[in-house]
Amino acid sequence: MSIIISNSMQIFDFNKTSVISDWRLVNDVVMGGRSTSEFYLNEDGNGVFTGTISLENNGGFSFLRYRFDEKNIEGFKKVSIRLKGDGKEYQFRAKPNKYNQESYMRVFKTNGEWQTIEILLSDLQPFFRGRKLDISNFSSSKLEEVGFLIGNKSNEQFKLVIDSIALK
Repeated sequence: MSIIISNSMQIFDFNKTSVISDWRLVNDVVMGGRSTSEFYLNEDGNGVFTGTISLENNGGFSFLRYRFDEKNIEGFKKVSIRLKGDGKEYQFRAKPNKYNQESYMRVFKTNGEWQTIEILLSDLQPFFRGRKLDISNFSSSKLEEVGFLIGNKSNEQFKLVIDSIALK
């Protein structure tokens, strides 16, 4: 019997040959809004989430999500994301089960440079359709979805470049 000890678990590591077909965009058009977005690999092999947020027709958000087979994340305490933003605030979102209605979310601010954002899993708060729920923060040992949402209540262009997402 061998025991493998690892201090990190890769959720997604972008490169020039990454298959991004399991990443999905959900814009406010699902409720009548007019925001637009796209997701692609750039020439360096990073994932690029970019678009325009419009408040027209009660819109105002764009969401990029990645669903995957259930991962046992027992023992991991935080998510570590290497990215380059545009100085705007984004939400990191996670779901222990992709069928859950609620998402667990934490806001982070980008600084326009490459940075590593680290978020304690226990700091992810439960939300449903923009409202905080009166249940405990993320405490699951399972994970099936991660994503990024922008919805800062303003008409704006955005661009988030993602290099990697890992648990530590």
